This record gives sequence, structure tokens and C-alpha cells, in this order.
Amino acid sequence: MRSVLSSSSPLLLGIMLLMIGNGLQGTLLGVRGVAEGFSTWQISIVMSGYFAGFLGGSQAAPLLIRRVGHVRVFAALASFISAALILFPVVTDPWVWTALRVMLGFCFSGVYVTAESWLNNSTTNEMRGKVLSAYMLVQTVGIIVAQWILSQGDPSGYVLFIIPSVLVSVSFAPILLSISPTPAFDTSKPLSLVALFRISPLGCIGMFLMGGVFASQMAMAAVYGGQAGFSLGQISAFVAAIYVGALVFQLPIGWISDHSDRRLVILGAAGVGALACLLGTMFAQNYLLVLSAGFVAGGMASPLYSLLIAHTNDYLDPEDMAASSGGLIFINGVGAVGGPLIAGWLMGVTGARGYWLFQVFLLGGVALYALWRMTRRAAISVEDTASYVAVMPSSTPVAAEVAQEVAIEMAEEEAQDAASQEG
Repeated sequence: MRSVLSSSSPLLLGIMLLMIGNGLQGTLLGVRGVAEGFSTWQISIVMSGYFAGFLGGSQAAPLLIRRVGHVRVFAALASFISAALILFPVVTDPWVWTALRVMLGFCFSGVYVTAESWLNNSTTNEMRGKVLSAYMLVQTVGIIVAQWILSQGDPSGYVLFIIPSVLVSVSFAPILLSISPTPAFDTSKPLSLVALFRISPLGCIGMFLMGGVFASQMAMAAVYGGQAGFSLGQISAFVAAIYVGALVFQLPIGWISDHSDRRLVILGAAGVGALACLLGTMFAQNYLLVLSAGFVAGGMASPLYSLLIAHTNDYLDPEDMAASSGGLIFINGVGAVGGPLIAGWLMGVTGARGYWLFQVFLLGGVALYALWRMTRRAAISVEDTASYVAVMPSSTPVAAEVAQEVAIEMAEEEAQDAASQEG
């Protein structure tokens, strides 16, 4: 493990710097937009732009990589990111910011595809699961560190915009100077959305609804904090709590799902998340309770992403699992584009509590649909279900396919162990 992580450490370091830069600009723009007098609806459009760009980038990046190669794609897109980040305070116009956010989403998606391809190529099949876990940890820690940096700065100035630009620029070095060879790039052809829905209606509907949840948590949390009257430090802590919750609950929920009816776990996680958001609405004046609500809501939402992928895998043959990831992520991305828009509109109508009400509706919808699906199809035996593998909602189809491969390998190992015990 140590040797694998050692060889992957330049990539992981570069990815952490990227995530700090991305996490910082996402929260900063929400805070700065409120300070600049943008309406909630205008800010929601700005925030939605990132997810529209990310969705487009996840589709276009593989074509770009095949045409000009990993190194050129990574260097070009990262350069655009660095330039865009320092343009935000220069032109404080919501439509310019929206265009810049679309560009950032497109470029970050391409950069992640490139980095994840390199990371996958730098490890062995036996260690891929551990390296994937390290990658997810690095992503989450990077975003949490970004919130601390924000709390130490002045969002009305230029410095906090320059810092992520510098971090992204510096992230080039450990990745491009890595001794890892440029990997061959190949992704599976995704299943059609119609076929995917027929295989797993809950997986598809759940991923669509969770896209709205993730996008609202990632993009509108700072806007909510500004409307609620939080200080800069309180906003940073609130956003960080969402990601800390995702980190804390990921493995326990995954373990439970591998030992019980996965639909019941999806129902429970979505229900608890909806209840936490409801409490956030009811006790909006108590910051500690709001902080706790963010922690639990984030802690339930992030594992749900992996749960829905694992649930879909339960109804797929191993050779089709990797192909399903592209379709599921596309569905999730479509939901993410609309998330900030609807959350922003609702916050404009009902005030800050609209942030929570939107998530109550979506998480409650996942829970109710999971309950209904339990009446339509019998549960699969626990021994026949696919393994749970943690995947971050910000990952691209490359990381999702790697997670699918890890799940297949884990299932094969379990089958071999069971066969050896019977023999």
C-alpha cells in the first residue's frame, strides 16, 4: 500500500490542490454575490452554470483526450481555470460570472477526467480500491481545507480569488512532472438511458433527484448562510460540516448496505436526511442545530450517491456495470443543473428556509420512491448483491468506472472465498 501511495502521491497532491481551489471559489462566489447585491435568482443562475459546464465537459473531455492527448488537455484546461478564477472580481456582473462558471465547470470536468485516468493507470488491480479510497479522501479534505482558508480572508477583496488561481496553477507541477506514464484512454460505451431505467428505476430516479440535492448543497449553502445572516466564519463552518458529514457516514452506511436490503438503507438514509433538513427549517435561529442539520444532511446525501450505483449494480451482469456508470452520472448531472435554479427560486419566494425545503422535497422523494419500489420487486439475496464502493458526487465517469471495476473484483473475491470454504 505504501509503495502504491508513494507512486501516486504527486497525483493525489495535485488533485488536493485542485479541490482546494475549486472548493474555495464555489463558496466564495456565493458570499461575494450576496455582498455585490445580486438577487438570489441571479446567484442561482451563476451557480448552475458550473454544473452545466461540468456535464458538457464530462461528455467532451474523452474526445479531446483522444485527439490531442492527456498532457495537452490537462495543461490547456487548467490554464483556463487559473485565468477564469482571477476574472471574477474584475467584472462583477452576474451574466459574466455565469459564463465564467460554465467555463470552470467544463474545464474542471476535463481536468478530473485526465487526473483520474492517470491515477487509475498508476496502480495495480489489487490496490485500485485503496487508491480510489485515498482519492475520495483527498477530494473531501481539499474542500474542507478550502472553507478554512475562506474564513481567514476578506471576500470583498481580490486575495481570495487569487489564491485558488495560484493553487490550480501550482497543481500542474506534481501531476505533469509525475513519473507515471501517460495512460491509454478508454471508457466503456454507456447503456442507453431507456435500458438503464428498465433495469433500475430507483437507481435512475434516485440519481436524478440526488443531483439536485448535491448541487444545492455545493452551490447554494453559502448563499443560504448569507441570507440567514451568518458571519463569514459561520458560513465556512456550515459548508465544511456538510463535507465532514459525508466523510464520517460514508463507510458505516456502506457496510450496512452490504449486509441488508439496499433499498431499505436508501429509504433510511434519504428519510434521515429529509428529517435533518426539516429540522434545519424549523430551528433556523439556532446556529448549532443548523450546523448539525448540515452535517447530517451531507452525511446522508453523499453515501446515497454510492448506494444508488451499488443498487443498480445489483441488477446488472458484471460486464455491464462499467457501462452503466456513464448513464447514471449523466442523469445525476442533468438533475444537478436544475438544482441551484429551483433552490434559488424557492429561496427568493420563501427566504433562506427555501434552501432546506428544496432538499426536504428531494430527499423525501427518494425515500418515498424507494418505499414504493420495495412493493414492486422482491429484494435480492444479500449474498447476490454487488459490493458498495464509495464514490464522490463530484467524480467523473472515469472514477465511476474504476469504482465499478473494484466492485466486480470484490464480488469475485467473495465468490472465490465462499467456494473455497464450501470445498
